[in-house]
Amino acid sequence: MHWIVLIVSAGFEAVWATALGASHGLSEPAPTVVFALGLTASMVGLGVAMKRIPVSVAYAVWTGLGAALTVSYAMLSGLEPVSVLKVLFLAGIVGCVIGLKFAAPAPGERAEPDTQPGETAP
Repeated sequence: MHWIVLIVSAGFEAVWATALGASHGLSEPAPTVVFALGLTASMVGLGVAMKRIPVSVAYAVWTGLGAALTVSYAMLSGLEPVSVLKVLFLAGIVGCVIGLKFAAPAPGERAEPDTQPGETAP
């Protein structure tokens, strides 16, 4: 469930990034509202996902997938030219994001040792 929330949150990252560009410095009302709502949804989703996914993995997936979706939207909508290299590198980002999913600890498994700052592990 947390992975689904993280992926949806990355989608909202692409929404707010695109809306921010369309807002022309937050001077256009409609894109500015979409930006604010998308940003809020994206951050809330990232926070929820980080309850079960380590911050290092969650943040990397969120930014990587969000960036890939933002560029993909720009190319599909004609705002940015498509090139073989861009598609190849975007596929690389998505491939790395998928790899991080498999490298993340299993639910309930801790990413760091059971010690408090300043303590040593038993």
